[in-house]
Amino acid sequence: MSANSGEGAEPNLTPILDMVFQLITFFMLVINFKGASLDQSLQLPVMGSARPLEWKGEHEPLILNVDLEGRVKVNGVPFAAEKYVSSEARELKDKLRAAGEKTDGELPVPVILRADKGVRFHLMNHVIKVCQDQGYRQFSLSAMTGKEEK
Repeated sequence: MSANSGEGAEPNLTPILDMVFQLITFFMLVINFKGASLDQSLQLPVMGSARPLEWKGEHEPLILNVDLEGRVKVNGVPFAAEKYVSSEARELKDKLRAAGEKTDGELPVPVILRADKGVRFHLMNHVIKVCQDQGYRQFSLSAMTGKEEK
């Protein structure tokens, strides 16, 4: 093609499309899906002194959404507390063992309990007992401040 030719040059878009695809793939892999595990249908209790949880550690906390029947809900699907907590504890213990960390029977991960305000005490106590049996020792109860209440 000569410089005087009337035809215009078309850019090769393949490299830029490839780069866009790689960026989309990268962001899909690194996005944090923990926020999606929060069950928005729960009516959390209201406390004036509620504040965000601050944890210092390399492991993310275990978030348990407890419905009115005392079941743990994950992505809207209810599970028996024993089944879900034991599988999460087993997975965490395997990760800690692979990393060479010793647990001494105690798991270094806080448990955040997000229970509906109508949950009976004995059901919450059962969920906490199940967690303690698996080695969890740090607990936080999630609540809303008066400002967040709908």
